[in-house]
Amino acid sequence: MTQHRRVTRIAGLLALPVTAALVLAGCSGSGSGDAAQEDTNSFSLTYATSNNIESPFEVLAKEYEKANPDVKITLNPQPNDTYGDTLRTQLQAGNASDVIETEAGSGQTRSVIPLAKANFLEPLDDTAKNMIPAGSEGLVTVDGKVYGQPLGISYAGIVYNQTAAEAAGITSFAKDEKTLLQQCQTASSAGKTLFVLAGSTVPNAGITASIVAATRVYAETPDWNQQRLDGKVTFADSQGWKDTLDTVKKLYDSGCFQAGAEGAGFDAITNGMSSGSTVSFFGPLGSASELQKAAPDQKFVAEAFPPATSSDKAFGVASPTYSLGINAASSNKVAAKKFLDWIAEPDQAGLFAEASGGLPISGLSTLDLSTTIYADVADQLNKGDFTPLANSNWPNASVYDSLATGVQGLLTGQSDVDTVLKSLDTAWDQ
Repeated sequence: MTQHRRVTRIAGLLALPVTAALVLAGCSGSGSGDAAQEDTNSFSLTYATSNNIESPFEVLAKEYEKANPDVKITLNPQPNDTYGDTLRTQLQAGNASDVIETEAGSGQTRSVIPLAKANFLEPLDDTAKNMIPAGSEGLVTVDGKVYGQPLGISYAGIVYNQTAAEAAGITSFAKDEKTLLQQCQTASSAGKTLFVLAGSTVPNAGITASIVAATRVYAETPDWNQQRLDGKVTFADSQGWKDTLDTVKKLYDSGCFQAGAEGAGFDAITNGMSSGSTVSFFGPLGSASELQKAAPDQKFVAEAFPPATSSDKAFGVASPTYSLGINAASSNKVAAKKFLDWIAEPDQAGLFAEASGGLPISGLSTLDLSTTIYADVADQLNKGDFTPLANSNWPNASVYDSLATGVQGLLTGQSDVDTVLKSLDTAWDQ
């Protein structure tokens, strides 16, 4: 299959839902690794999940088993909101899976860089290296060695239920903050909320602030992270980060989130979006495909969070986030490596993107997205008007945790913007 045919096929399938229901499996450890690796026909795979829709990682496993009938993959899904800590605990205890879902960069407990530096991951070869998009090498590489194999490009923005919006009298998503706040009132008058937030979870609270920061921080200062690494700026002195948190608080105070958002879990998103009681939420746009399956009578599309004014530049969040690594203590490294090699083959290179509703790992600037869920942000993606996820190269996971807990504090009234920003600087410098 040629690259052109793969890209065309992927573009056509980006709007398709993932099928079937997720089958949960018990945790199965890999055992202790040793120097002699047998060529076994089995290995285990762990990944994060936050709903009962089939995970794209399960899709990969099923397709691999179909292509290799003698192979048995034990699936070990873990709750998304505790996945990073659970993974760390399993790795330290020596009972983690052979193949593990990781995240590119360094800003989370599941991120490639800190896991590699802790000697939890096995170095990968040129097959994985060739999957890394240009400019993203530092997100999966330590001392010249690759430890994570990227699976696709993930766009994080607004998952928008167009059917629910139109039922509430909203014809198109806002392009500036003033209009956005007006739409919050419009949705409320129709008995809906414009956004649903899983405020009690670190992933959703953190990504909400990160998506807002794309327009308030990185659109004007794309290299802000590097400036912070160089000690030229701080969170506390950054007007962009102040505006980011002020915007989150303003959304809450204006009734843009559902009642009890600060204590809600991921089920609030799934239930609210599939029932049409809420119009949108902050998150990875691949979720739209999953929701489309759960609610086929609704239409879900991708939108970018609006800048402060219509004259400001709209900016999104897109980067190679999902990746796979091999447990350094695995006793099934040969089988695990064959799995990663298979994923990298031309016929499978876009499989994860198809299954997750994400974007292919290459060719983004030339991809025709006009008939997909990404149609409204196609120009932004094609032109490169986006930034990697804010925490992708933050120095440690504590910074992102501080951002998420800071958002929670703003919603409950237990913290304020200045205090949150100072906590981010403290976490950064620890």
